[in-house]
Amino acid sequence: MPDAVTFEVTDAALAAARRAGGRPLCPECFGRLFGRLGHGLSNPERAARLRALLGVNATAPEGACAVCGGLFDRLDGWVERATRAADGLEWHRFTCGSRWEPELLASEEALWTEVGTEWGESARLAFNRELGKRIEVRTGASGGPDDPDVVFLADLAVGRVETTVLPIYFRGRYRKLDRTLPQTRWPCRRCGGRGCAACGGTGKTYPESVEEIVGAPFLRASGGAGTRFHGMGREDIDARMLGRGRPFVLEVLRPRRRTLDLAAIADELAAGAAGRVEVEGLARTDAREVVRVKEANPDKSYRVGVRGDAAVAKVNEALDLALARAIAQRTPTRVAHRRADRVRTRRIVAAHVVEASEGRFTLELRTEAGTYVKEWVEGDGGRTEPSLAGLVGVPLKVDFLDVTEIHDTEAT
Repeated sequence: MPDAVTFEVTDAALAAARRAGGRPLCPECFGRLFGRLGHGLSNPERAARLRALLGVNATAPEGACAVCGGLFDRLDGWVERATRAADGLEWHRFTCGSRWEPELLASEEALWTEVGTEWGESARLAFNRELGKRIEVRTGASGGPDDPDVVFLADLAVGRVETTVLPIYFRGRYRKLDRTLPQTRWPCRRCGGRGCAACGGTGKTYPESVEEIVGAPFLRASGGAGTRFHGMGREDIDARMLGRGRPFVLEVLRPRRRTLDLAAIADELAAGAAGRVEVEGLARTDAREVVRVKEANPDKSYRVGVRGDAAVAKVNEALDLALARAIAQRTPTRVAHRRADRVRTRRIVAAHVVEASEGRFTLELRTEAGTYVKEWVEGDGGRTEPSLAGLVGVPLKVDFLDVTEIHDTEAT
């Protein structure tokens, strides 16, 4: 139902309209002097009512408008530029913006002061709104600021519309079965990703990543320009991610197609990544899920193979001591080049030996988020205190590490 029309013209508004009446203003710009007065009218309709009350002609003046220079009469041309700029893209929701010469906007505000209006509406705001209305009529898409697929920016000085294509997001959980895969693309440290002899021209330290394996079918289906991978934490390259998998959000950048067949993508992913990566629970999501995933700090469970000449009884005794004390972990040596050097306090929530043989044993652990498990076992040259090796009293070495659960829901 359309908004009810309210337009009560006060003596002050009529006086301001009289002062503006002799100026060469188009109906849009004249009415916009009172754009925040009343509801349910367009600015040209406001202009017509005010001019009628003043007893003057409601038609546009001869020559260019002193404020917009006839811009609002050329809106259809800007609609054409916008739709042409988005040619080949799938989009259903959009929003509009515009770039104006600062001097024009300043002169408009000066006009408000000169005529004494308290109800002026910015030319930029009105242009964005009216352009959006006409794009809606032309395309059937929905305009508005909430979750747009594309953003149109009309650059009035150069006569061009710039188009920003917003990402699309998908959530799921991945299991990593390959101990040679990093979670995300790892640029070559020597060349910074440009390509050099050390990386064989690939720009990468490792040939593939979970991000690239998962993202490839999405890029083919969407025609996107790239991906960003947001995981709920990350496992070491040589660690497997098992159990229900690690929650993630895949962000597909500048997609040309937005309506994707997730079942077909899941089948393609399963066939192409067999034995290396498994993905479940693929679903469409939005940018808010990225924040949730990145800010989550759930406990994690591990299965750890350890080498060391330690009796099981001594290990069990050390585990009891470890559960009763907090761990102080200085940033590990292996990540000190990319993380701040500080001490973090963590806890081992649960721990027990599940297998043992001559010189080897296997642990199952549950730890607080952010615990460096390898360093807790080995000690990292004293940077983790207390460590399991220190409590047992003999050197220990991690043989393998598997993440067996991410406890991101109360049920786990």
